[in-house]
Amino acid sequence: MGPLARWSNAWRDWRQNRVLSKRPIPDPLWLTTLARYPFIARRSTADLARLRQLATLFLAEKEFTGAGGLQATDEIAVAIAVQACLPILHLGLSAYDDFIGIVVHPDEVVAEREVMDEDGIVHSYEETLTGEAMSGGPVMLSWRDVAEAGESAEQGYNVVIHEFVHVLDMRDGVADGVPLLPNDAARQRWIDVLDREYEAFCDSLDNDPEPAIDPYGAEAPEEFFAVAAEAFFVSPQVLLHEHPALYRLLQGYFRQDPAAEATGS
Repeated sequence: MGPLARWSNAWRDWRQNRVLSKRPIPDPLWLTTLARYPFIARRSTADLARLRQLATLFLAEKEFTGAGGLQATDEIAVAIAVQACLPILHLGLSAYDDFIGIVVHPDEVVAEREVMDEDGIVHSYEETLTGEAMSGGPVMLSWRDVAEAGESAEQGYNVVIHEFVHVLDMRDGVADGVPLLPNDAARQRWIDVLDREYEAFCDSLDNDPEPAIDPYGAEAPEEFFAVAAEAFFVSPQVLLHEHPALYRLLQGYFRQDPAAEATGS
């Protein structure tokens, strides 16, 4: 490591330590957030300490903007930060370096869309969104869905995790369900497992009225990755039981085993 890199690392460490000491998440707000989201509160003491640090640094680096008359309060920012940092608990905050802005709406929004068909004809339509992640940002979220994530965890649903997994997916420049991986072998293994699980999932939907993964995952491999990650973090034992190979794939990528945390093993 050269002198410039050492200086840069030292500066980063100094800055982060200063943020952690000067701008920590207040205890009452931290405890209120954990009470709201049981799937986070059940994590180990070590995980929660690490998560609190990451969320504190996340809050210092990102810009929150309220839309539609909503004010982006500390309560809203911390709720989003804690859930957003869960997937990167062992990946590090640098995984989110490519964007700054987070826009929070009171509820779902209707977006105007256009798509061109094979004949070159442009079709306009409306799409209802509870969240959206764009390359380079911002990330858009519905506060109602964020706030209700503790209750919706039983259905394997979490809009924050979904959109921030899209952010991870786009780190290699394209949203295709394949995140940035360490080498070609790891990438090929990911594709093999994800494609097999995706095809089996799509084939099973007609005969499975209560799938472990949101049926929206059948839209495309990138959506399958995002909704599978939702289930991995908020209803991990169900995902492990129904899709063990997919669970193990996500376990290796995120370097976490939330099903073990849930059982206390």
